[in-house]
Amino acid sequence: MNKNTLCLWYDGTALDAATFYAQTFPDSAVGAVHRAPSDYPAGKEGDVLTVDFTVMGIPCLGLNGGPGFPHSEAFSFQVATQDQAETDRLWHAIVDNGGQASECGWCKDKWGLSWQITPRVLTEAFTGSDREAARRAFEAMMTMGKIDVAAIEAAIKA
Repeated sequence: MNKNTLCLWYDGTALDAATFYAQTFPDSAVGAVHRAPSDYPAGKEGDVLTVDFTVMGIPCLGLNGGPGFPHSEAFSFQVATQDQAETDRLWHAIVDNGGQASECGWCKDKWGLSWQITPRVLTEAFTGSDREAARRAFEAMMTMGKIDVAAIEAAIKA
């Protein structure tokens, strides 16, 4: 058992979400599926109650707790991507499967969980010593939905 596990609340769809994450992200898998031993407010005996899974090596527990607590942007997974191809693949996996595009590299999956698909070049620009390049990269990012790596690289070099 892990000492620290993220517990993510779902409305009966924890297994679907965990399966999607395992198929989409590297170092991700679905573990044990636990079924309710009796009826409970959001479900019946035998329904999937919790799902153990990992997302990019992070241990998670999907809890089918019902509609009471939807996800919000207050929690998100930030995924560091190597290049435009990986950025595109992950962004489109989320958005094109019932998700929603947002701004500055953010998107939501169809379960309402927020994701930041962030190319490393962007993070490196923000954290580097060239503050002027950081400003240009930031200003370029502020005009984007999905991050355009070439445009970020051009802004850094401008």
